[in-house]
Amino acid sequence: MLKEFQEFISKGNVMDLAVGVIIGAAFGKIVDSLVNDIIMPIVGAIFGGLDFNNYFFGLSSNVHSAALADAKKEGAVFAYGSFITVVLNFIILAFIIFLMVKAVNNLRKRVEREKPAAPAAPPPADVQLLTEIRDLLAKR
Repeated sequence: MLKEFQEFISKGNVMDLAVGVIIGAAFGKIVDSLVNDIIMPIVGAIFGGLDFNNYFFGLSSNVHSAALADAKKEGAVFAYGSFITVVLNFIILAFIIFLMVKAVNNLRKRVEREKPAAPAAPPPADVQLLTEIRDLLAKR
């Protein structure tokens, strides 16, 4: 069983997947920062200083705070502004991944077009011998 596990782990697909997950997590943090620190403040400024993260309503009568972090301490809240931010994160991330996949596909197509045609493999020895015999008989 240990040997099978070692074979499974040593396959290229597993390692590629692990690298992809690690890079994806880091890339997700970059996109999250892009949305929270750059895009959402600009959107908020355009719409009059709105902060989507602080859009919520309390599900408990104890919630009276205007800031989401403080409101969560007071009781249950329905934080639809955070959901809007996460949806925007997803849309941006999906679009960037789409552009990356499109670029890789274009690169693969270009490499395939530029790849020189493989030289024809020589015929097997028996076929070559029969061809020579045929040619000698045709000369007679």
